[in-house]
Amino acid sequence: MTDIQVSISDYAVARAGTRLVTVGLGSCVAIALHAPAHRAGGLAHIMLPHAALSNDRSSPGKFAGTAVPHMVEQLRALGVTGRLEARLVGGASMFEQLLPPGGVPLGSRNVVAARAACADAGIAVVAEDTGGGHGRSVYFDVEAGCVLVRSVLHGDRTL
Repeated sequence: MTDIQVSISDYAVARAGTRLVTVGLGSCVAIALHAPAHRAGGLAHIMLPHAALSNDRSSPGKFAGTAVPHMVEQLRALGVTGRLEARLVGGASMFEQLLPPGGVPLGSRNVVAARAACADAGIAVVAEDTGGGHGRSVYFDVEAGCVLVRSVLHGDRTL
């Protein structure tokens, strides 16, 4: 199996025989899209919930609202038709104690934006490992659709 690293603010799509990997999720969210009938998928490592929060909008993988449509477009270009499903990982509140009173943690905002982007694209979120205060890494086998979530504090979990 070939591993493809997905960096922060980036995304990739691939066919069977590939594992998409992203490490070091804190408040960021990994959005894994899977096409079960085609054994293909995509993975984005989004950093911010909305493009309005950044002056640098050059990478569509940086925001949920641009990452999901770009991955769908590239999956369609690979010949993927029909149903897609999503799995979300990350969105931790790593530094909640630094928030002003009543402030919403960035991780929570990223999760909400990822869910909304999937809903807007008509993609069901079938599994999540989000929130909390711990970091995670993702290993997505696009053939099987399995997302292995690794956390130093919470061990391994498969979605």
